[in-house]
Amino acid sequence: MRSENKYNALITGVGMYVPEKILDNKYFEALIDTNDEWILSRTGIKERRLLENGATSDLAANAILDLLKSKNMSAEEIDVIIVATVTPDMFFPATACLVQNKIGAINAWGFDLSAACSGFLFAFQTGASLVESGMYKKVVVVGADKMSSIVDYTDRNTCILFGDGASAVLIEPSEDKSVGLQDFILRVDGSGKDSLHMLAGGSLNPANHETVDKKQHFIYQDGKAVFKVAVKGMADVSYELIQRNNLTGDDIDWLVPHQANLRIIDATAERVGMNKDKVMLNIAKYGNTTAATIPLCLTEYYRDGKLKKGDKVVMAAFGAGFTWGASLIVWGID
Repeated sequence: MRSENKYNALITGVGMYVPEKILDNKYFEALIDTNDEWILSRTGIKERRLLENGATSDLAANAILDLLKSKNMSAEEIDVIIVATVTPDMFFPATACLVQNKIGAINAWGFDLSAACSGFLFAFQTGASLVESGMYKKVVVVGADKMSSIVDYTDRNTCILFGDGASAVLIEPSEDKSVGLQDFILRVDGSGKDSLHMLAGGSLNPANHETVDKKQHFIYQDGKAVFKVAVKGMADVSYELIQRNNLTGDDIDWLVPHQANLRIIDATAERVGMNKDKVMLNIAKYGNTTAATIPLCLTEYYRDGKLKKGDKVVMAAFGAGFTWGASLIVWGID
């Protein structure tokens, strides 16, 4: 449970960026043995975006600039930038440093956080803690991934799933404890490493001709194994969080699940007792953008007028590691 702080961490602004180029399901029919009906029925994905020129820092920078524009705010006001990503521009410097320079956030410090598809939740909690401490007033958390850079487009198990994109939130302190972050549960289990990973490129398997030839710099996923644990992990932790706060599915206005697979999303909603019309979805448009999926949903639903002040929101994710978790927030902006 959370300790008592003077402030609650409140999302006060959102922003997003997705590349213009669209890869629809028909695109993959020429590459691999698949078709539109097969992809849609098993994943819920119709299309995804591709960043042809640029890197993750460009996605993140554009998402933050969109946020700043919507808030009529200067980049110089940002105190901290946290970039959740598994596709950094390079090992070092951190992508957050590159983003800071690109947007002119001359007063900010920052860092990257790697938790795969749970990255936004882990980064959001980290940013929230900085705000709740009273040390910082404007923390930007951005989930950004150029998944096309680590996808093997001849692997039918993974290439249809992922897209490129970024979305950012601004976190500020609020003395009103009825809004903002209310509670969270975050977990990891490293025994899942063999089911979902990228083997090479780190200190265990440094890049060489052999790792490249074996395609070890691409995502590997045991789909069936991941599906089973993802359904249980995401659903159970969401249910636990709701129960712990003396709530039911009827009390929750929106479930914001990581957009990996429509069947996993449906199972999570069923476990917490929520109707499908209370589940945020954009997987059909963007596929799995890893750390960007949850904030993309928040941004689109808020801007469409569907996410309103006072709404109780559960954000839930599951990713490689294994990593998973859920957060309960009360939306605090009009």
